[in-house]
Amino acid sequence: MRIGHGIDVHRVSHEVTRELWLGMVLIPEARGLVGHSDADAATHALCDALLGAANLGDIGRHFPDTDPEFADAPSRRLLEATLELVRAAGYRVLSADITIIAERPRLADFMPAMCSELSSVVGTVVSVKATTAEGLGSLGHVEGIAATAVVLLEENS
Repeated sequence: MRIGHGIDVHRVSHEVTRELWLGMVLIPEARGLVGHSDADAATHALCDALLGAANLGDIGRHFPDTDPEFADAPSRRLLEATLELVRAAGYRVLSADITIIAERPRLADFMPAMCSELSSVVGTVVSVKATTAEGLGSLGHVEGIAATAVVLLEENS
């Protein structure tokens, strides 16, 4: 078995039209995040955890922000490609857990949909939780959103 941990942080965009995607779910009426792809911090953290557990590097190595192919790419595409790499390396996902750190927007109403969307792609239960930074630092001042993820992989036999 292999354990992987991932973290991702994105700044809040000043563009009013930028959509906020977290856990592959659109969060309406919220400012989006700055990033080369859709800047879905939760899904990016999951991708990094998966890649790390399989000893395949990180999301930037496979989907660099200098590659125009990934400009505004939906994180579903990045997650699907990450899972292909993990499976090709001989692993399957047993468990995944994500924590989103965001002062605003409140995410409780969206977490069941995030769990459902992510679980359907990953093929196992993906737990999603949220917390705040209690007003501390840049996350607490709503300058960005962060996410951490941990996964458990099993080597295919």
